[in-house]
Amino acid sequence: MRVSFTSDPSFTRMEFPELRINYDVIDPDQFDRPINSFWIETDQDNNDLPLHSHRKGQLVVAAHGSVMCRAPGGLWIVPPRGAVWIPAGVLHSNCVSDNGKVYVVFIDPKASPLPTTCCTFTISSLVRELIHRLAVFPPLYQVEGATSRLGRVLLDELAQMSTEQMYLPISPDSRLQHLAESLLNNPGDRGTIEEIAARYAMSERTFARLVLKETGMTFGRWRQRLHILVALQRLSAGSSVQTVSLDLGYETPSAFITMFKRAMGKSPRRFLAERSSFLHREMFE
Repeated sequence: MRVSFTSDPSFTRMEFPELRINYDVIDPDQFDRPINSFWIETDQDNNDLPLHSHRKGQLVVAAHGSVMCRAPGGLWIVPPRGAVWIPAGVLHSNCVSDNGKVYVVFIDPKASPLPTTCCTFTISSLVRELIHRLAVFPPLYQVEGATSRLGRVLLDELAQMSTEQMYLPISPDSRLQHLAESLLNNPGDRGTIEEIAARYAMSERTFARLVLKETGMTFGRWRQRLHILVALQRLSAGSSVQTVSLDLGYETPSAFITMFKRAMGKSPRRFLAERSSFLHREMFE
């Protein structure tokens, strides 16, 4: 994935894989139902999809591979067993890894008290089963039928999900937008804070204050968060720990693993193994 900027300084534009969808039309706002679920598969041929929004909120669930979601203020990663929530009316774009499979669940904002800001979730096995099952049925299911009751159970379960912080805050400041673009496209850039500040004609102290003010993090923490998100995306797509560690500019895989374990509480291999175990279930075959 390569990130570049549009004329709107609040957003980046991403290159998207070609989408194959289980229904020919996927405008969720045309379906007068409180909840709909669809699956999307990608190949290796990239197409551009514009930023867009829906009247309904959107839950993106990674089944195979990973998803990066862009919305005002940040970049969210959806690793296996994860989901990102995009509230109704929020401009966003989703980039699915090559040969990925995701479920997108569209929810009427009146149907469930879900968060009013973007966030990520770890979803339960029951929620995954319900999402998969709902995607099998036509979107215009009977309002009072069995599918409708299934949807109501899913809404009840979604309202109880716990949130995570799997996102990178991206400031509207043009200098930090440019830096985010640069580091996302070249995450192996290991420039010191002094060197990076000089690129934007700032002193190290001024730059450090700007990053902290705009992102709520020190530059070191912010770049570490970026590395974790990029690593999760690439590891989920099948890259090895050794390859990812070199791509991120670490001298050895053990140095990368140490950083990841300190930040996430477990090694990359264990983190993904625990989250990916459901991929072997029949529902995602």
